[in-house]
Amino acid sequence: MLGDMKKRVIRYRLTAGACGLLAAYLVLALAAAQHHFLPLDRSVRAWVQPMRSGWLDISMETVSFLGEPAGLIPLILVASAVLWRASRRWALLLPVLMAGTGVLQLAGKWAADRPRPNAAPWGFPSGHVLSLAVFFGLIAFLLVTQSGRRRRWRVSACLACGAAVGLVAASRIYLDMHWLSDVIGGFALGTAYLLIAIGTTRTLFDRATPGAADALIEPLEASPPA
Repeated sequence: MLGDMKKRVIRYRLTAGACGLLAAYLVLALAAAQHHFLPLDRSVRAWVQPMRSGWLDISMETVSFLGEPAGLIPLILVASAVLWRASRRWALLLPVLMAGTGVLQLAGKWAADRPRPNAAPWGFPSGHVLSLAVFFGLIAFLLVTQSGRRRRWRVSACLACGAAVGLVAASRIYLDMHWLSDVIGGFALGTAYLLIAIGTTRTLFDRATPGAADALIEPLEASPPA
């Protein structure tokens, strides 16, 4: 069992991380609402756009599809089905948490109302990056805390989750759908939301079933080394 002190430390770290990310997001959102840009926004776009070619466009569009509803919904359904045997609570919570990302991105885009690089509306924050940061972040968290596999396998899986988010973020800039600050804003808001969701869920699980939240951490400590 985790001691009360350790629980408080974990809760503090989650809260502090979420607050820091939210502060960074708000700074970016205020700038976006005034149609201001980061110093690197235009230079990154100017560097990336000359690289565009037919075959690379297709590759980036394929990667970007992960963040589309048609790509994301099947991912959520498959993940929930896999989670059902291991943890029915998380299997049911995953779609709910992901639905929350849709509300977040609509609210953020409406509030900032900054055009995309290609002049299409509602560029900030990147909804693709926001949603996938939450999805793959939660999958990585569950892999670390729930899986009994060796540490090396779990680390590799977490790196793959991070790489997926990074590739989609790069594809959105490459396809001229987002500025760099749109992508950073989406990642910051999505990760803050994820940390808050994990902290809140652990608290609710522990209140409903004392010791349930401990089970989210103990597998990591008890698992065999790589």
